[in-house]
Amino acid sequence: AARHIVKALGSNKKLTFSARKTLAELGTQLSTIAALNETKGDGVSEIEDRLCAVEEKILSWEEDQSMIWDSGPEEASEYLNAADEARKLTERLESLCLNKDDDEYKLLHRAHNVLQKAMERLEEEFSHLLFENRQPFEPEHVSFRSSEEDVLDEGSIISFGDESIEDSLQRDSVSRASEEYILDLVHPDVIPELRCIANLMFNSNYDQECYQAYTSARKDALDECLFILEMEKQSIEDVLKMEWVSLNSKIKRWVRTMKIFVRVYLASEKCLSHQIFGELGAVCVDSFVEASKASMLQLLNFGEAMSIGPHQPEKLSRILDMYEVLSDLLPDIDALYSDEVGSPVRIECHEVLSRLGDSVRATFLEFKNAIASNVSTNPFAGGGIHHLTRYVMNYVKILTDYCEILNFLLKDRDEDDPSSLSPDMSPTKEEENKSSISTMACHFQSIASILESNLDGKSKLYKDASLQHFFLMNNIYYMAQKVKGSELRHIFGDEWIRKCNRKFQQHAMNYERASWSSILSLLKDEGIQNPGSNSISKTLLKERIRSFYIAFEETYKT
Repeated sequence: AARHIVKALGSNKKLTFSARKTLAELGTQLSTIAALNETKGDGVSEIEDRLCAVEEKILSWEEDQSMIWDSGPEEASEYLNAADEARKLTERLESLCLNKDDDEYKLLHRAHNVLQKAMERLEEEFSHLLFENRQPFEPEHVSFRSSEEDVLDEGSIISFGDESIEDSLQRDSVSRASEEYILDLVHPDVIPELRCIANLMFNSNYDQECYQAYTSARKDALDECLFILEMEKQSIEDVLKMEWVSLNSKIKRWVRTMKIFVRVYLASEKCLSHQIFGELGAVCVDSFVEASKASMLQLLNFGEAMSIGPHQPEKLSRILDMYEVLSDLLPDIDALYSDEVGSPVRIECHEVLSRLGDSVRATFLEFKNAIASNVSTNPFAGGGIHHLTRYVMNYVKILTDYCEILNFLLKDRDEDDPSSLSPDMSPTKEEENKSSISTMACHFQSIASILESNLDGKSKLYKDASLQHFFLMNNIYYMAQKVKGSELRHIFGDEWIRKCNRKFQQHAMNYERASWSSILSLLKDEGIQNPGSNSISKTLLKERIRSFYIAFEETYKT
């Protein structure tokens, strides 16, 4: 009608040129609007027809309890195409900028409902595919499994002063040559299907639903992995309450689990995220971090508990194992969580490593203090090798496996802690000695000096001076032989061994003097003459020989 009115007005010959021009332009615009409305009507009609077909396909699965992807690839492909068509139709209707009063707006609302049902079903199918196609995780097939079994018997647990430490705390192997390799955590055949679903859901603005479905499924898988590796979740309080028997075994499992979990499972987990979400930008990183963060922090939480627990000497080698494996894995963890979203895991890892290092230093100092404060109330039977001597020397022998770590962690210890100086060394002499030997050698020699000082105190418990020297002679000889016959020789050095040998010889000489001088004095002819004569009394001589024999036998037995 408006077009006809404009046309009638334009036929009036009395109009000015300007008025005619304005009416002509208005007529053109009205013609264009009319043409667009005709096209729009045709387009909406087409959209409605296509939406009906899509809706029929989507709704046909609403009452079906079976899974679409279990029905075969053809059915799955048809459903994906229908869901994608629903997305396209919704976007096309949205582009028309409809008003709520328009009839076509109801069609848009209907399209949204169809798309939502399709996305809800795809989310369910996505989770189902992830769960049903998980590949079994078999840690026994991992090449860098610890060479030592986790099973411990009651007799293998030691405490301070137990000389069986050498057999009880054999070091676990921490292979630095272990290579990262990737496992198929989900069957490769379904990866393309999962990727298609993810892409469609993200393109349809259902990215959060897809993201949550993925991270939830993978969190469960990671929890199962830790369960298989026997690293169940425990609080710091639970760990601190554990008996050493259980804790020792748990630490060994933790060391093994960390290597497998980081270098195999997490590396494979990150690869899986890239395979599914690689075309969607940062979400592939975000999904990996969100799925794995809790499990990784659970493992680090155990390290945290160990770092704040009591600094008992028997724990030192185990804490060193933990420090070594975490330090070795640090580059892997930094690479896995290199993005900003992974920074909490990186930071926690570095902090736990630092606290484990502090625990090593504190436990090492406690070991020295325990040696110095070890008190005996009775002399050691027979003047033999004391249990403390065996324990300490076997202990430091085990610590030689951690030379690199101890040299690093203890390098500033002398400056921070004056008690680390050897008892028989002045600060000046200690400084000169440190310049020619390693940090670890300096501390080991300090331990040996503390042990000698303690043994010297224990020797005073003997009333017999000869037994004092005999006791020190035996223990110093044991220390020298233990160093000479093992890798400790490279740490203590030949000069230390020669020094020990000189001490041994001095005590041996003093022992001989103290033991035999009184016996040999019985062989002198003084006091065995008859009264008022120079002739020897047979009775006194017989008594003297008898006394010599008894004293000789007693000394020999001792």
